[in-house]
Amino acid sequence: MRNFEKPTRSVAVSTKAMAATSHPYATLTAVNVLQAGGNAMDAAIAACAVQCVVEPGSTGIGGDCFALYAPKGGAEVLAYNGSGRTPAALTVDWFEERNLTEVPRQSPSAVTIPGAIDAWVTLNRDHGRLPLADVLAPAIRYAEEGYAVSPRVHRDWVLEEELLSADPAAKAVFLPKGRAPRIGETHRQPALAETLKAIAREGRDGFYRGPVAEDMVSHLRSLGGLHTLEDFANARGEYVTPVTTDFRGYTVHECPPNGQGIIALMILNILSQYDARHEAHSVDRLHIEIEATRLAYAARDAWLADPEKANVPVEEMLSGDLAERLAGMIDPRRALTELPDFEMPLHRDTVYISVVDEERNAVSFINSIFDSFGTGIVAPKSGVVLHNRGQSFSLKRGHPNMIAPEKRPLHTIIPGMVTRNGRTELSFGVMGGYYQAMGHAHLISKLVDYDMDLQEAIDLPRLIPVGGRVPRVEAEHTVSPAITAELTNRGFEIVPSPDPIGGAQVIRIDWENGTLTGASESRKDGIALGY
Repeated sequence: MRNFEKPTRSVAVSTKAMAATSHPYATLTAVNVLQAGGNAMDAAIAACAVQCVVEPGSTGIGGDCFALYAPKGGAEVLAYNGSGRTPAALTVDWFEERNLTEVPRQSPSAVTIPGAIDAWVTLNRDHGRLPLADVLAPAIRYAEEGYAVSPRVHRDWVLEEELLSADPAAKAVFLPKGRAPRIGETHRQPALAETLKAIAREGRDGFYRGPVAEDMVSHLRSLGGLHTLEDFANARGEYVTPVTTDFRGYTVHECPPNGQGIIALMILNILSQYDARHEAHSVDRLHIEIEATRLAYAARDAWLADPEKANVPVEEMLSGDLAERLAGMIDPRRALTELPDFEMPLHRDTVYISVVDEERNAVSFINSIFDSFGTGIVAPKSGVVLHNRGQSFSLKRGHPNMIAPEKRPLHTIIPGMVTRNGRTELSFGVMGGYYQAMGHAHLISKLVDYDMDLQEAIDLPRLIPVGGRVPRVEAEHTVSPAITAELTNRGFEIVPSPDPIGGAQVIRIDWENGTLTGASESRKDGIALGY
């Protein structure tokens, strides 16, 4: 039961349908679409399209997308991988010839072919109820007529003013007065509105062929990129089989590699070796969660890659033997020091959407441009912000995640779903790039092991390990001084997190009562709303 004297919010409850997103416009859009006859998939895509307009630093049509879908709340969960590939001409040689040891952020080499629009079109065609034009109409209206800038969006926008100033098209669109729009100011994106109209008319061809594709390709090539119109025309996502694990009788579903959902399952497998005798946010429990995450992330950095281009040992990563062995490495009184160095850049900008409709179709949907405003490169005629997902590649020869032609990078964005007894229980996701796998495991553990209220679990103070051999941990300021002091005594290096860590949305289906319960991240601007 929530403590009503604490400054938080209640969970949302409803009987018919519910949506939870990180922006009020998006949640309202999803509910409006549902009430207009659309289903959960229509509502999720519509909400995401709106966020591509009103949260331009967090997501965009120039990014990637993953989704999980449970038709009528059953235990069979469908997964879609909407992540893009590198240009066919891009090789590791290209970087070595330029003496580059990492993929630069604000460069065309960081731009893989965006997969989001292909995913939207495919999912709407296969599982939606409304025409794509109707689904995209709210986003078009906000881009054309304008939207009021919200507090968290403004805060993230200001931090990227220098990046946006370096690209003339980005500066024109996103710094219209020479600065980021302030809270309550109206911002418009007319070029993006026209691009969304083309997609509404022509489907994927409105993005991957014709004037919009020509604009993106010509701009990238003018900056030294190797992208071609053929690369865009050939872009395709795919349905994939989810990876799963059992956690205390619940089946947790994640998209398979090249995404890091499997790492969330690894963390849960390690946590399953421990009971819940410690309090949910005690130093002893946090110690175990931090170490489980560090061990699983070390495995991720060593093994995770595009399974079409590298051998990813999925069965080994999910094996009980490995979980037991990793759990056995954890010293409950002292931080581990023998871990591989992490190679992943820190990134925290994504949007996650959860929707459940009257038929209990459940959609777990995530869309990202990686870093805030991606590369900071905007295609000048189409208004498309281009993501920097290529920064997730390794440039080390022989590494499974080494950059190569037509290859998908290791991906951080992961939607989640939980089923039990043949039915969907939870549609959930945790934003925050590097944090997401830990966030998934942390959330599920708090709900299952400690029977927490959805909002209470989301609102808990967060920590994230950010070092390799050095057990460095970023902590939000809300983590108590007593906890940080004891973790320091145990050998962890605790540093303040420069930003709020991650974000989450979750919807629970209560089959016994026929109701829905939802929660939305208090660190963001959004809400959960049902009817």
